[in-house]
Amino acid sequence: MEPKLGILAGGGGLPGRLIEACRERKRDVFVVAFEGATDPGPISSVPHEWVRLGAVGQTIDLLHRSGSQEVVLAGPVRRPSLTSLRPDGRGLRLLSRLAGGSLGDDRLLTLVVSELEGEGFWVVGVDDILADLLALPGPIGRHCPDANALSDIELGARVARSLGAHDVGQAVVVQQGIVIGVEAVEGTDAMLARCAGLLQDGSGGVLVKVKKPDQERRADLPCIGPQTVRACSEAGIRGIAVEARGALIIERPLVAATADAANLFVVGVEIP
Repeated sequence: MEPKLGILAGGGGLPGRLIEACRERKRDVFVVAFEGATDPGPISSVPHEWVRLGAVGQTIDLLHRSGSQEVVLAGPVRRPSLTSLRPDGRGLRLLSRLAGGSLGDDRLLTLVVSELEGEGFWVVGVDDILADLLALPGPIGRHCPDANALSDIELGARVARSLGAHDVGQAVVVQQGIVIGVEAVEGTDAMLARCAGLLQDGSGGVLVKVKKPDQERRADLPCIGPQTVRACSEAGIRGIAVEARGALIIERPLVAATADAANLFVVGVEIP
């Protein structure tokens, strides 16, 4: 028998995929859903509780009471302002550990993982449960990047790694050797919409997503899905490159079909 899995559920399709995997394996699951972030549809059929994002103490108590032994963080959560976060006492103590340093996602999530492990939970990554989501080297679909796109991918990977070293973002758009946009707090889709009006004539730009150096990979691996492909198509992006074995691809067959229909390439690339 596998231990009961506690899912800290953000947005997007990952929580639903995890629930499906647990159901297929007859594994007990409990979901902590965050107000304003979690999609209520996929979690409605399993035991769950709703909490506000700043209720760290309540979240840990719910995980203990549910009997969860392993915990996974799944799906993005748009970070609220400190005034709207309304942290409880446990949350305030966690935030105080950030004082004097950056407030980047990776540093915060690393502290969250440490807090959970200190409570005796075994924190696992999404790819530990859904290994088939991990990007592999090579194309996904029938289109491949040409020489110009490969050059843009190489530049994008270097820029994204540099940003990630400062815990800023995971994604960059590059066109013909020019950095068109970088991801910060707004997220990938918003960055792509912003880039739509900045692309030049000629071959379209490429979206490059890589994990940050020394990233806590159990918490926030870069992720793409069919919506990412659609957003790229609408923005005039010609293709997507993600880090092989360092990024997740949700609904891979649909990603391939959507990319093929839009004449986009999607490719996993090795990042030194």
